[in-house]
Amino acid sequence: MTFKPCIDECTKDGSHCAGCGRSHQEIAETKQLVKTAVEFIRAQQYDNPEDFVAAISRSILKKLSKPVE
Repeated sequence: MTFKPCIDECTKDGSHCAGCGRSHQEIAETKQLVKTAVEFIRAQQYDNPEDFVAAISRSILKKLSKPVE
């Protein structure tokens, strides 16, 4: 499956957004993931949140490139 980001044409009818095509469950879980990351960054009081987000992105991509154990 290919990720499709929000295009600001959100709908709440049915099981999927007509704008991006993602399921409403996926959208809700993504929002929760972002909320958790924002809360963590604020709790740590990082002055450079962009560096933290970039580091997390690199770490996730590195882990995804490894075979599933």
